[in-house]
Parts: sequence; C-alpha cells; structure tokens
Amino acid sequence: MIKKIILGLLVLTVIAGGVLFLINGKDNYDASKYAVTATDGINSGSKITLTLPDQFDNAHALTNDTQKLILVFAKATGHTVKEFLQTQDKNYLTTRNTLFVADISPMPTVIRNTFALPDLKKSDYAVLLIYDKMIAQTLKDETQADKIAIVTMKQGVVEAVKYISTAEELKAELQ
Repeated sequence: MIKKIILGLLVLTVIAGGVLFLINGKDNYDASKYAVTATDGINSGSKITLTLPDQFDNAHALTNDTQKLILVFAKATGHTVKEFLQTQDKNYLTTRNTLFVADISPMPTVIRNTFALPDLKKSDYAVLLIYDKMIAQTLKDETQADKIAIVTMKQGVVEAVKYISTAEELKAELQ
C-alpha cells in the first residue's frame, strides 16, 4: 500500500514537472532586438552602447545622460542590490540617471520564467536583463564577477569602475 502511494506521488511529481517545463520552458527572448558593445570592456575610456530588456520586456538604452551602471553577475549581489533598492523611493535610480543591469544568462529558462521574472516584476524599478552569455562577457570582469560593479559614465564613456560588496557601499556610490 505504501509503495503504491509513493509510486503515485512520484508519477504526479514527474507529470507536474513536465507540465511546468512545457508551460515555462519556452524562451521568449528575442536576441535581434538587444545588443551591448564596449570598445574596451568596462575599463576607463571604453565607449559603451547598450540596449537591453527589463523584466517587463521593455527596451532600455544607455543614453548620454546615463551617469552610472550597476552591474551584477551573481545571485547574491543581485539580492544585495534588490534589497537596497526596495528601501528606496521608486524613482531612486531614474533621478540618479542610473541603470541596474543583472545577468540572468546562466539561469535555466524554466527557472527564470517560473521564479526569477515573476519576482523581478514585483519591483518598482527597472532591472535591465542580460539573457545572452556573449553580452554578459562584454561587460563582465571574471575576476570580480562576485561583486557589484559600479560604472561611472559620461556621455557613454566609462570614467571609472568600482567593485563593491555591501548595501552601504552601494548607497555611498549612488549619493
């Protein structure tokens, strides 16, 4: 009797997993709409152009008015930035001419669509998303991937890059 119950639960779990994968396993990202270029990565003097989708699939571009980029390439640093921004006014980033960019390219599509995107859609601010590993490589310094990169910009050119780890450091960089 117990074996039948366990077998039944196992079958239901497999079926539920399959249905979940069918529903949320489709990748809706259109790579032809988005791109990032950097003449020398995120190093000082590099000219960056950027067009990326946010969590609602709205395109955002780097403009000459953009003063800072917040770049995260790890789950933990993404949570640090998210938790900090949740305590701020919903216009905190826009009033500072700052874009928040998160790399979600390593995430499996079903996980991204089932958990990450619905969670991001609860945010009051735009999170520009990197779906493509090649785009991520354009902006990523592998030696600092576990930190938050704060890129100071002037008219699309990198003036400085600072790597930080805490919400306090983030607040200081954005003041």
